[in-house]
Amino acid sequence: MTTENNSIAALNIGGLTKNFGEKRAVDGLDLVIPPGEFHALLGPNGAGKTTTLRMVAGLLRPDSGSVSIFGHDISGKGTAAKNVTAFLPDDPMLYGKLNPLEYLEFVAGLWGMPADAAAKRARELLEWLELWDSRGQFAEGFSRGMRQKLALAGAMIHEPKLMILDEPLTGLDARAAKSVKDMLVGYAARGNTVVLTTHILEIAERLAERISIILNGRIVAQGTLDELRSRAGSALGANGATLEDVFLTLTEPA
Repeated sequence: MTTENNSIAALNIGGLTKNFGEKRAVDGLDLVIPPGEFHALLGPNGAGKTTTLRMVAGLLRPDSGSVSIFGHDISGKGTAAKNVTAFLPDDPMLYGKLNPLEYLEFVAGLWGMPADAAAKRARELLEWLELWDSRGQFAEGFSRGMRQKLALAGAMIHEPKLMILDEPLTGLDARAAKSVKDMLVGYAARGNTVVLTTHILEIAERLAERISIILNGRIVAQGTLDELRSRAGSALGANGATLEDVFLTLTEPA
């Protein structure tokens, strides 16, 4: 079986659980995302979103449950899973004494990319993200938005099939945010998979094909926006509700 087989989920999470002391952050979470989908994982603060993504990325070890990426179990075939995955945390770390070209050259080297291919890809990404004119400046002098865009370029340098992003638009101005959104939409349109969390619900409403809402470490609702509207419709009393209305209804305390 190969990753090109569309019957294999891009991301398959089963019974994922994580405890921090007496607090259960993720509670038997199940989630299946097919290849080529733009998927938003939404939830209030403390719902378990970031913990889930960190376990998927292999940065946290789950207490129980399984995670596979294009058929590769991260516990048994972690390297194969990571080779087709990129993870961008909400506060990415950069090497301040490197300029963008040096940083991307370094990241590409970690992935074993040929130098010529890495240089070409780096230029494409920096031009697309409007960082090319800053290619000679040290990252330590960049604004939060510029650092976020450079981190995104680093995540995409090896052309992963699954992109996992935790609040990727934090700190970006309107122009930068639009360029990043356009990039992610184009990336998914080429058959790749995007999973992102965001507190800006309008972004999820506009970009995501399907949405999962997580509460207390579990998926409590999932589907297209219309499907979520239908689930929350009796409470809202109207069709065509915004994602914000649907989200607030479905996460309202009992």
